[in-house]
Amino acid sequence: MKASWESGDPYEYFMGRWSSLVARSFVDWLSPSFRLKWLDIGCGSGALSESIIHGCKPAELIAVDQSEGFLKVAQKRLGSRVNFKIGDALALPLDDSSVNFTVSGLVLNFISEPQKAIAEMKRVTSPEGTVAAYIWDYGGRMEFLKYFWDAVVELDPEASSLHEGNRFPDSTEDNLKELFVNAGIEGIKTGRIEIDTHFRDFDDYWKPFLGGQGPAPTYVLSLAESDRNKLQDILLQRLPIRADGSIPMRARAWAAKGKVQ
Repeated sequence: MKASWESGDPYEYFMGRWSSLVARSFVDWLSPSFRLKWLDIGCGSGALSESIIHGCKPAELIAVDQSEGFLKVAQKRLGSRVNFKIGDALALPLDDSSVNFTVSGLVLNFISEPQKAIAEMKRVTSPEGTVAAYIWDYGGRMEFLKYFWDAVVELDPEASSLHEGNRFPDSTEDNLKELFVNAGIEGIKTGRIEIDTHFRDFDDYWKPFLGGQGPAPTYVLSLAESDRNKLQDILLQRLPIRADGSIPMRARAWAAKGKVQ
């Protein structure tokens, strides 16, 4: 099964609301100065770029993504305030030392050579500039996805390899820091960012899985209707649903930042 990450609108419904929350916390954690030149790598639908605009008053913001679908959504969201470019994180379309802040949000998990991506981030960042990134803690506290995949594997043990906790065992604070260390980035600091992923009711939880964007929705789309119904029934039994129908859960991301010398 090949997960789809091409269209921005379904992604917004599935993950975008949580991406926006974690992006705002990440920018606060960076505590940057105003009027700097920024680069957002793997900008997706624009959550991190939007937080940079509102929280940092950048002199310039360049946002790079390899998906035209995502860039169209991000451009509609942010307009001329961002210079959007189609590009690869492993070969960034920028000159050496051309920005002050290079950041990447929730992308390194999905890049085939994350160490090379960090090296590229360092290359385009000016001396005394900052490189920073954050990733979901898929193997730890990513509760709404863990409930989903645990139910999937109970029904279909062969799907264990699709479980994001198993697919991304390197999504840890230590491994993220190691990428920065190996790239020769100085003064590295790491931290955790936790957010509430609160769902109004079961439909608010379940319907985003029907959008076909990302590993979990792509899997749901592949199921026969009877199997989807079985999965839905198990989730109804297992999720921590309150008396008012709401479903409170938490998600965690790991973040790292450092300086270019």
